[in-house]
Amino acid sequence: MTLVQLEYIVAVDTYRNFVIAADKCFVTQPTLSMQIQKLEDTLGVILFDRSKQPVVPTEIGISVIDQARVLLAEADNLNEIINSYKKELSGVIKVGVIPTVAPYLLPKIITRFTEKYPKVQLLIWEYTTEQIVQKLKVGLLDCGILSTPLDDKTLNELPLFYEAFAVYASKGNGVLNKRSVTAEDIDPNDLWLLNEGHCMRNQVLNLCSKKAEGNKLKPFEYNTGSVETLKRMVDINTGVTVLPELSILDLNKEEMKRVRRFKDPVPAREISIVTHRNFLKRGIISALEKEIVESLPEEMISNSKKEILEGFM
Repeated sequence: MTLVQLEYIVAVDTYRNFVIAADKCFVTQPTLSMQIQKLEDTLGVILFDRSKQPVVPTEIGISVIDQARVLLAEADNLNEIINSYKKELSGVIKVGVIPTVAPYLLPKIITRFTEKYPKVQLLIWEYTTEQIVQKLKVGLLDCGILSTPLDDKTLNELPLFYEAFAVYASKGNGVLNKRSVTAEDIDPNDLWLLNEGHCMRNQVLNLCSKKAEGNKLKPFEYNTGSVETLKRMVDINTGVTVLPELSILDLNKEEMKRVRRFKDPVPAREISIVTHRNFLKRGIISALEKEIVESLPEEMISNSKKEILEGFM
């Protein structure tokens, strides 16, 4: 039994396809299949039901693969011990970030982080919350940056900051007659929303108490996962949208005239670094956390006078 063989069975379990698993492991499919066959011969059990597509682990295969993940994690811990002894950070870290955070947070930290830790390679993907959670559980991501709480006992949540929401309205919209607003001031039929699958959509709907069913202003439905697109639709058409704090920081003076803050307690979302319960690369993740927190305005670190909205449903 070898660590390489364990890596191969974990890859097949993750991707449920021998060809894709081989590609991800940078070997040919016959090589991967041969090594898995050798492992099955050594153990005296069949780990995968190859008659099904996608391929699935057998009952004993599930137990063996679970233990293989533990053994591979312990093997990776050796690298952390060595790096800690050398007092240096190195390696690859795979990070998933929700699209409503990524374009506003990452530019603030990437250059500084990579300059400070040149031996660390950051691999970043934009995913929805559901995608990040799924990929954390199968080991395709080391950590995620997303809105919490998730209420998932298999995951760890480390709150980073608390991002307030604000209203962005078209010229002439009645909301702009107020110095500050409440949720009751927002007409759901006047609201531009992110599409299904984005936790911020759920948070905004929770804030407004009911779903925007139909739209009196727009004779069509526009589906987008981009906060910038929502803002643009308000600029060109009519209506309002709800923006997260980080997206407001770079608005120009004319755009800021169309922003209205909420009255206290300000509706906000909690943004956390999320890892699997048995996560690795603790040193790198701690360094990433520190870099994020130091890049933000001090008022975003506290949840004082903020109402944290639930989002992941």
